[in-house]
Amino acid sequence: MTTTLDVRSVRAPRGATPPARVDPPALATRPLLLIAAAVSAVLLITSGRYGYYADELYFLAAGDHLDWGYVDQPPLVPLIALLADTAAPGSLFALRLLPALAAGAGVVVTALLAREFGGDRRAQLLAGGAWAVSGQTLAGGHMLATVSFDPLLWSVVLWQLVRWVRLREQGVRRDRALLLATACTALAVQVKLLIPVLWAVLVVVLLCLGPRSLLRRPALWAGAAGVLALAAPTLWWQAERGWPQLTMGEAVAAESSFGPLALPAVVLCAGVPGGVLLCLGLWRLLRAPELRPYRFLGWTVLIVTGLVLLAQARPYYLAGFYGLLFAAGATGLRARWPSARLYGISALVAVLATLPVLPVALIPRFDLVGTGSTGWPELTAVVEDHARRERAPVITEDYWVASAVHHYGRTEVHSASRGFWEFGRPADDTARAIYVGADREFLARHFGSVRRVDTVDLPVPSRYQGTPVWAVAQPKRPWDRLWRDLWHVGLRHGGTAPTPPPGATPGAAE
Repeated sequence: MTTTLDVRSVRAPRGATPPARVDPPALATRPLLLIAAAVSAVLLITSGRYGYYADELYFLAAGDHLDWGYVDQPPLVPLIALLADTAAPGSLFALRLLPALAAGAGVVVTALLAREFGGDRRAQLLAGGAWAVSGQTLAGGHMLATVSFDPLLWSVVLWQLVRWVRLREQGVRRDRALLLATACTALAVQVKLLIPVLWAVLVVVLLCLGPRSLLRRPALWAGAAGVLALAAPTLWWQAERGWPQLTMGEAVAAESSFGPLALPAVVLCAGVPGGVLLCLGLWRLLRAPELRPYRFLGWTVLIVTGLVLLAQARPYYLAGFYGLLFAAGATGLRARWPSARLYGISALVAVLATLPVLPVALIPRFDLVGTGSTGWPELTAVVEDHARRERAPVITEDYWVASAVHHYGRTEVHSASRGFWEFGRPADDTARAIYVGADREFLARHFGSVRRVDTVDLPVPSRYQGTPVWAVAQPKRPWDRLWRDLWHVGLRHGGTAPTPPPGATPGAAE
């Protein structure tokens, strides 16, 4: 039977001698490490199939233009891409090594969370196994992306907060847990500017529900000062440019088509066992008497979820709560369900749904990861062929195509999309260009001559089948002005374009 440690039963009365420390159950070390190793091994074995995902190509391009920040992200993931490609040029295995290891590490961290809640070996394996067979885990571990690291880092932060509270309830102060939580926060801030939302909500909830003593610990504020110090260059970069990261909300909302299905998508991406534990874990954090000291975490999950849904952000922004909720749910299961067979079936479904195991010819059109991971060399060849004929640089409507041409081609390439806008614009004397994407009406507003020269037709599945290729000439404004007019943060032109970052002045190509 699963056991749960009731920390209230061992808390010392005020003024009394604190009771002896009650250690949590033993960790199921060997089976957890085997599960973690299996997750990382499956991800690495399949890492070389298909090809680079679109965002990975963008991170490689961003790494070639390394800076303290970008329009859409902090610098850590581009830096990892640069280091991996420098150590092993063109190696998908090297690029995806850290994401695969992070996915495996999440198994152990989730089990450690269950252990802090008083979960025995079975509860730890149920929680860690749910992380292992989650579609979100495999999808994030398959490629280099911000979502490859964010869920793990959030889970470590929450694990240390749970640990601090458990020890506090026993009269033990272990502020090293707060230092580790803030250290992981500092790392997470360099991955994605999302975890400050978690901490902002946590502070408000702690003030309302407690334990307020957490907010009075010098270690917490010392760690917070360290987070700000390490993030200062990135924050300065954003401030100099008028906080372009804030323009991303509209683009993400436009590209996120989940609508009312966003919340079901969060549960679905957790897998079948994970979906059950997700719901049960939230209920237990809010209602279970033995988890009353952690009630503030349940309300934090609810409020952050509400903010994400209100902003129409991507459902995977909430994946950082998976480990916490899996753990809280697993410690409340008294029956023998879920069975190992269910976990096995869920693992098979997650592998088929998220990893590149199908033959390329059988990738369905709705598989956004699959169709976003094939066709890039072929598309680059088409674009470069027209660039050579016209003796002109390439401009693309979106940063994905520009990133592919940057990686696979030798042609000068630019894009006014998102962060690629800052990587450089055409030279002032550029009279013509090959433009990939957009439509004639849009291009005619900016160029005096617009001629369609091709339509993308690739022999492999691709998101860009049917995309027009144009030869444009006679720009209607100088390139420094035209480039600011073309800037947009989405994958496609449309809607009201935000003002370009005022501090950013991308220079002409050399």
